[in-house]
Amino acid sequence: MFERVKKRDGRIVPFEKGKITEAIFKALQSTGEGGREEAEELSDNVMGQIEERLRGRVPDVESIQDLVERALITSGYAETAKAYILYRKERAELRKAKEVLTGVKDDIKLSLNALKVLERRYLIKDELGRPVETPRELFERVANNIALADKKYDEKADIERSAEEFYNLMTSFLFIPNSPTLMNAGTKLQQLAACFVLPVGDTISEIFDAVKYTALIHKTGGGTGFSFSRLRPKNDVVQSTGGIASGPLSFMRVFDVATDVIKQGGKRRGANMGILRYDHPDIFDFITAKSNEGVLSNFNISVGITEDFMKAVQNGEEIDLINPRDGKSVRKVKASVIFDLLVYNAWKSGDPGIIFLDRLDRDNPTPHIGHIESTNPCGEQPLLPYEACNLGSINLSKMARNGSIDYELLKDVVHKSVHFLDNVIDMSRFPLKQITNMVNGNRKIGLGVMGFADLLIQLNVAYNSEKALEVAEEIMKFIATEAKKKSQELAKIRGPFPNFKGSVFDIKGEPPIRNATLTTIAPTGTISIIGNCSSGIEPLFAVVYVRNVMEGTELLEVNSYFEDIAKKQGFYSDDLMREVAKTGSLHDIRGIPEKVKRLFVTAHDIEPEWHVRMQAAFQKYVDNAVSKTVNLPYYATPHDVEKIYILGYELGVKGITVYRDRSKSEQVIYMGSNYNDIPNTNKEVNSRNVRYGVNLGNGLVRVDSEYSGGCETCSI
Repeated sequence: MFERVKKRDGRIVPFEKGKITEAIFKALQSTGEGGREEAEELSDNVMGQIEERLRGRVPDVESIQDLVERALITSGYAETAKAYILYRKERAELRKAKEVLTGVKDDIKLSLNALKVLERRYLIKDELGRPVETPRELFERVANNIALADKKYDEKADIERSAEEFYNLMTSFLFIPNSPTLMNAGTKLQQLAACFVLPVGDTISEIFDAVKYTALIHKTGGGTGFSFSRLRPKNDVVQSTGGIASGPLSFMRVFDVATDVIKQGGKRRGANMGILRYDHPDIFDFITAKSNEGVLSNFNISVGITEDFMKAVQNGEEIDLINPRDGKSVRKVKASVIFDLLVYNAWKSGDPGIIFLDRLDRDNPTPHIGHIESTNPCGEQPLLPYEACNLGSINLSKMARNGSIDYELLKDVVHKSVHFLDNVIDMSRFPLKQITNMVNGNRKIGLGVMGFADLLIQLNVAYNSEKALEVAEEIMKFIATEAKKKSQELAKIRGPFPNFKGSVFDIKGEPPIRNATLTTIAPTGTISIIGNCSSGIEPLFAVVYVRNVMEGTELLEVNSYFEDIAKKQGFYSDDLMREVAKTGSLHDIRGIPEKVKRLFVTAHDIEPEWHVRMQAAFQKYVDNAVSKTVNLPYYATPHDVEKIYILGYELGVKGITVYRDRSKSEQVIYMGSNYNDIPNTNKEVNSRNVRYGVNLGNGLVRVDSEYSGGCETCSI
């Protein structure tokens, strides 16, 4: 029996009979000619033919597929053979189209859009901007680089084994690290963290130091968060010059312009989070700062609130606005006045969000080192001043087996991912000594998830259901538990994080742990496209839609789980795909069983409370915070936003972001027939579009090339 097979790119890899069986099974299912038992028999047939015809040679993929065709034909499965032949032809055409459209050879079976994302952002390029590595070589570069950290703790460490584990983890799309790690590992930059928080002090030198540091971080692909709450309000006295202060908003514009100038390593735009406390005298200007489009376009902004503030809102109480320069009250205002203005502007433009500062600091594992006053741009990573964190996400869509969760596989992936992320800290090279010291002192990592909506579909669980909340808590609790076990194991070998003494773990008498925080739920924009899964913990944004893959090229994309079910249950048709693409939702489509509609709910099908409840369910077992957008339809009211904020307060979330469809003129998703005025920019369509007869212009759900769900104005 042979043990190896030759891939199309020339690599020799271990042979897996299960892949042949699975390919035959899917072909049989598509025609209704058989099931698992027939697939096993045909697979045995193919194995016999390989032994007979290719004895003594390492079989290649094409030869094996030829024998699969022969076995199907000679065994009387004519329709399945035809389907399999057509599938092979389509795959060959797609491989060619990928290389023509992207200029990159696909050597690990990526989608066209994933390949384009890698080409645009991640692959190393020459001086003319041409890729000089393939996707496989990218993951080899990352795996080999991150494995080197093992040598720091054991000179005899088997780094080749670790590199192989990390490579398999990523190329199986079980886990993918944050963008800077993919971009920079094994390069001259070697800056691997995504999230940074910088302090902004109340002097000109401190402010412009922060601007300089921001530019250095953005250049390497990181995002930055700031609290501007320490800056004195506008029109306040400047004693050193006898002048008048211009206030936090004026300096935020400086950061915004600097971000515009410094594009992140030429690979993605800079992103910032700006936070101002609810009791700052300039809070009203801050809340309305982004009511006009184009202002602070490189910032997400959030009002830093507390539980006491929310109690004051509910009780109709007044609060003091405090000048941070001297800590004195400037005036009193009703808390509800601030809250109502906040609600209205969030409804109007999507900004600002809210962040519970007391909840962030309550879960600060190292209060003896400092207080948490800000987060990264998407709000999921609270950090101390000068602190950074590297993130990575487990692909939950890969964790379903026969309608249940494969917890053995998940445990293995969690343990390897924690090892990977801890190594990233040692391999990172930061632009500032202050950041290096803070990162190495606390060794925070942020292990999260993506593909949660895909997992629910495979479990036959609707996103907006009590059962889905149970799954969320169960799976996140498991990940948190196993991550902690692995971090404690690493602490025995490598030592606890240096600031462990005096930390909450030390005070509670817990065993030493390697990392001060372990879990984070990030938005996973482009990495979920690479992993071919839904974004973070978001629901599906559409079931069928058109994606702008590159300038002038748009492709129709159909949710693969929906397509499979539609074919198996016999209601699939090209006309149906065209109809669903008009809105992206199954809600009002005739001919689709109600159970299927219930399972494939989209972000706009779901009542807002389910978004908040899902965020809260995950937050129970997440060390840091959860990035989650509450998507609202165009017709939502400010009162709907108010209810969302109150529910988030009651359920214990650390922050809330809402986005009402069309509250900004530019989005990365346009909801079909609501957008008949969008020009048709399509110049080229693929064979699937032609088959569906789709006009890729007006009246269809259209999304940006890097949109995968969540925030409708972001592509992070």
